[in-house]
Amino acid sequence: MDITPIIDKLNTGLFINGQWRDAEGGKTIEVHNPATGELITTVADGSAADADEAIRAAGEAQAGWAATAPRERAEILRRAFELLIERADDIAAVMTAEMGKPFAESKGEVTYGAEFFRWFSEEAVRVGGDYTQSTDGKTRIMVSREPVGPCILITPWNFPLAMGTRKIGPAIAAGCTMVFKPAKLTPLTSLMLVDVLKEAGLPDGVLNVVTSDSARRVVTPWMESGIARKITFTGSTEVGIGLLKQAADSVMKTSMELGGNAPFVVCEDADLDKAVAGAVLAKMRNGGEACTAANRLFVHSSVAEEFSTKLAEKIGAMKVGNGLDEGTEVGPLVDQDSLDKVESLVNDAVSKGAKVLTGGKKRDGAGYFFDPTVITDVPKDSEIRTTEIFGPVAPIVTFDTDEEALALANETEYGLAGYLFSENIERALSLAEKLEVGMIGLNTGLVSNPAAPFGGVKMSGLGREGGRVGIDEFLEVKYVATPRS
Repeated sequence: MDITPIIDKLNTGLFINGQWRDAEGGKTIEVHNPATGELITTVADGSAADADEAIRAAGEAQAGWAATAPRERAEILRRAFELLIERADDIAAVMTAEMGKPFAESKGEVTYGAEFFRWFSEEAVRVGGDYTQSTDGKTRIMVSREPVGPCILITPWNFPLAMGTRKIGPAIAAGCTMVFKPAKLTPLTSLMLVDVLKEAGLPDGVLNVVTSDSARRVVTPWMESGIARKITFTGSTEVGIGLLKQAADSVMKTSMELGGNAPFVVCEDADLDKAVAGAVLAKMRNGGEACTAANRLFVHSSVAEEFSTKLAEKIGAMKVGNGLDEGTEVGPLVDQDSLDKVESLVNDAVSKGAKVLTGGKKRDGAGYFFDPTVITDVPKDSEIRTTEIFGPVAPIVTFDTDEEALALANETEYGLAGYLFSENIERALSLAEKLEVGMIGLNTGLVSNPAAPFGGVKMSGLGREGGRVGIDEFLEVKYVATPRS
């Protein structure tokens, strides 16, 4: 698939106050294809001065945007949804080129990401309040929900469209202006999203985008500006903790979707074919480069051999290659550091006694490819038992009792997603109640849905995105008291 005609039409500058322009000094960042190592194009490398201009534009636009009718905001989101669906093939091709996932998965992400705009277009007109009286009958209590104000949005590279729409959608619906820092590895998809919103009629200054090789260079001025009132971040726990510390200085409202270490529990009464299919989906979606990916597979000892064999057959048969090539099921990892990390985790486990059922090695030649891998008998002291893998590796550990499974699953500082397979509904719900995670796939390997709240507990973050509560993260509650005669 030749994406040159699409790339040639892309806006690759900064987007500030409704205008595309170069970065200060004309500096740029190179964007490469992880499947080939080839240069795709360059984008603007924003400076601290560029960042300052962007946050000022958002601040100046806030009052007018907040006063915009909810229906008008909803119609902008609806038009943007329709444009994303219309341009799904082009956006998916660019996403695959810069991130690596197979084209079919990229197109699925465009569809999924677009749904956040449709969902929040419907929520924009449903922001309500309350009217009651005090218990003594002397005071009217009027409660409204109003936009929090200018927001900082920071998104990761692994879902470059959906992570943008999941944050931008509710911000627009609530009446908040934004400054947006996309990931430096995958900025092109985000810039195509900006073009869609501009065409959909988003007013100047509401969304301002600064791409940069240095997140700190851009985000720090935003955090210290005194203009931003909220930050929403998806990324590593380490970076999230640093942002929370910065946010404390101005008591800034925060939403953090951080790391994950998802358990995947298969009970002895599970439907194994269903469990294997769920494991393939939960582990191999995005090549394992997802915070919701099944990271630790805990399988009852009585079915472990059969499950492991079936899973290895499925995963081992997946076609690895350039995501733009027809039939590819697993693309490359995003960069060399990611490849080195996955290789190190597997080698460490194997050196301590783990057995490789399929895969286990990186591929020679161009691109950052690692074979889809299943390993069993993973020792407790293996680094892979405690580290988010972010790659196509499924480590399997056995258990004998439900209590042991829960102890293993909860033995982590993270608590984003978990998966549970059992045909006994009472048992399944009892285990689900005790899993320390924010989301559970019960007999399914997919939890993400625009109509559902997305987020975790413990070190996996704060707040929720999507669902009915997603817009609440961008609203503040105001109470007005007035005497009753």
